[in-house]
Amino acid sequence: MSTTPTTRLILETLLPHLKVAAAYARFLQPKIAALPAKEQGNNFFSAALTDADVAIQNLVEVVLLGTFPEIRFFGEEYASSNNTKYFRSTELGSEGDYLVTLDPIDGTKFYMDGHSNYQIILSILNSDDFEAVLAISPAQNVYFYALRGEGAFKGTLDMSLEACAPLHITSVKPSILLGWGMNLIAHLLKDRYKVIDIATDYSSDIEIPNLNGIFSGDLSGAVIKSGKFIDGAALAFIAREAGWIVTTLDGSTLPPLHTCQNYSLPGLIVAASKSVHQDLLKAMQSLPV
Repeated sequence: MSTTPTTRLILETLLPHLKVAAAYARFLQPKIAALPAKEQGNNFFSAALTDADVAIQNLVEVVLLGTFPEIRFFGEEYASSNNTKYFRSTELGSEGDYLVTLDPIDGTKFYMDGHSNYQIILSILNSDDFEAVLAISPAQNVYFYALRGEGAFKGTLDMSLEACAPLHITSVKPSILLGWGMNLIAHLLKDRYKVIDIATDYSSDIEIPNLNGIFSGDLSGAVIKSGKFIDGAALAFIAREAGWIVTTLDGSTLPPLHTCQNYSLPGLIVAASKSVHQDLLKAMQSLPV
């Protein structure tokens, strides 16, 4: 097996193609027609599937197979892809044998309804933790990325990785996002925060913050039931590299990735400060066992 490319080389190689994918997604959004819904998933977000999801994943797969043919790769639309069988593996590898993951359109429901806060998320995973995450918001002409131990960065889509500035989230709104199935703690937080429950507050007409609202200052915290490697956990990694607090729902340190099942960390608390984290943790601890 050839030497594994560095995380920065992978990002630098893929970034120009991801920018093309972003332009494609932006062009297609007003024209999009949904494909048949996915069978897996138990909510309308995980059921949404569009032409853009499949096309963007195909683009990234072609680039990876043509440039890093020995790389491990797992894309959200693996079941719809003709390229999955050509990758060496779709599973986590041993230390230093990276797995690249892709959520071609994170927030597909937002995308289909014409909202601006969908994104393309590409991650590089080691056996224990994320090595890098790149999250592009095509409609907002911005992207964020983080490298393990090196911090998080922000730039516009005309900027290279090197040109991006460190991500400093200096002002945050007192708003908390509750992911699917976390509405049981809403009443415990409403005296101090504006609580956004994704299951009940989502609107096709009025845009509400997605989890990436962390980076824009629209959220001061979030609680999600499951930290999927391809999306929620990836965004939490960027937040962590930007100085936010990220723990499991009981306040524990995140477990090594290789101990997790189904490409997912356990539920996550993501908080801008110790005080916000304590509020969210206390709310979780008040739930009946």
